[in-house]
Amino acid sequence: MRIDLVIESENVFTGISDAAKPGAIAIAQDRIVAGGSHDEVRAFVRKENEGGELPPVRAMGDALVVPGFHDSHLHFFHSAIYASPLATTFLGKNEADCVQRMVEFSKSRPKGWLLAQGWREYRWDPPVLPSKASLDEAFPSRPVALYSGDAHTLWLNSAALAELGLDRTSVPPAGGSYDRDDEGELTGIVREAAAMELMPKIMGSFTDEEVADAYRGFFARLAENGVTSVCDMSLMAHPGLDFIRDDVHASLLERGELTARVHLFPTLTGDMSRFEDMRARYTGPCLQAPGFKQFFDGVSSQHTAWVTEPYANAHVEGDCGRPTVDPEIMRRYVLAAAEQGFPVRIHAIGDAAIHAALDIFEEARAKFGPLPEGRRNCLEHLENFLPGDMKRLADLQVVAAVQPPHMTLDPGGPERDLGPDRAKYMWPFRTLLDESTVLAFGTDSPVVDVNSMDVLYSAVTRQDPGTHEPTGGWLHDERIGMAEALRAYTQGSAASAGRRSELGTLEVGKLADIAVLDRNLLACDADDIQKTKVLATFMGGTCVFER
Repeated sequence: MRIDLVIESENVFTGISDAAKPGAIAIAQDRIVAGGSHDEVRAFVRKENEGGELPPVRAMGDALVVPGFHDSHLHFFHSAIYASPLATTFLGKNEADCVQRMVEFSKSRPKGWLLAQGWREYRWDPPVLPSKASLDEAFPSRPVALYSGDAHTLWLNSAALAELGLDRTSVPPAGGSYDRDDEGELTGIVREAAAMELMPKIMGSFTDEEVADAYRGFFARLAENGVTSVCDMSLMAHPGLDFIRDDVHASLLERGELTARVHLFPTLTGDMSRFEDMRARYTGPCLQAPGFKQFFDGVSSQHTAWVTEPYANAHVEGDCGRPTVDPEIMRRYVLAAAEQGFPVRIHAIGDAAIHAALDIFEEARAKFGPLPEGRRNCLEHLENFLPGDMKRLADLQVVAAVQPPHMTLDPGGPERDLGPDRAKYMWPFRTLLDESTVLAFGTDSPVVDVNSMDVLYSAVTRQDPGTHEPTGGWLHDERIGMAEALRAYTQGSAASAGRRSELGTLEVGKLADIAVLDRNLLACDADDIQKTKVLATFMGGTCVFER
């Protein structure tokens, strides 16, 4: 066996125990072939390379060597576009500030659609919804679209509405809505499935080469953050609108430009042929299609998450949100996938959505048995639990795919929308781990950035990565330890992609996906987590980023 590379450090976190220890890792081709103490690995290398040239050794000093991070839930197309010069991102102070930012952005893109993402009206001063009027004044003839920070609502101007063929007679698709004023005119606010249905028309203004360039830039951003694997999740519940651009990934793979492993999760519908084609086509270690994605509800902040009891601040009496897909249709879809042994990942934020999804997974397991080959069903986001449902995840071997920075996106929002009694069951990481649930960390990018240190900081402090509030952490009893957070961001995410046997730990036989950090996260103060820099990132033993 020819050893290609040895990585040594005084702090190697394999993921098997909670500690980082002095040691080394030997890599042949794209796999780890030896690990242990410095002496053990050196002896192994000398024996394997006897009579030949010894491999290069990367001595990392006391830097922390960890498995490469795995973002279990992001939307690659939109993340790439919004991180590129094609679009822009901002929260804005208020409606007028957002319009002014779009005016400034328009100077760099003098023609075509203007696109932005990130506004959250509940964090504005004043916290009121915008309308097309302010955009119309600044852009009377150019189409403008601003996607909300949670990626569930569009804010459009009149030119955009006209370009998209929308007027006061337009009927929204099931699971979506068009906001209207007292006279029945469209306000420019489009929600949920109705917003999702429009995005392909808006995004269609970019050429394939522009999209490919945006993908390259986003892969570089992932590598800079030590991210070596991602799950590219369907953004939309409707057929053909999921933005899973497997063609772009495949093209970059063919050119040798894929610097993170990509796992594709297209929308689950009654027709599984597209997924089956991708599953058969992409079988290599860098690009695979492990399963499906579906959507059961929206988000609590917009009262579109499906909850058991009415919202505490319901605008309409008895408002419990609603499922975005009829529960019987969801049941039929999931059972059909389970019969074929295919895993399903369901967006379920409200407690009613979570409960219904678990019931469906339970029925599928009873009828068809556990999924084969380490595959796991997952629930995505699952923010607001019924107390009795927390243990069911582990019992049914359902992975909880969560995004720690989401906890503080809307300070006071859970208490406002759900009331204090229900808010205490929001993002219960500690409780879920104590129940032996597998956590899989991600970002839901572009909802939040793919900043790996923000993910870890949020998980162990339950504080906002930007403001560092609240002091002591929100629902601080649900904090988890750094070793647990690292495992959720590596092993747990690998489980969500059905690749726990190949990814997530630094063990012999695993793919050599490695991140090297400039400080020992397992020993540093919480205030220093975000100061940590990724020194190098390796995918399959190849260095794809180095500072």
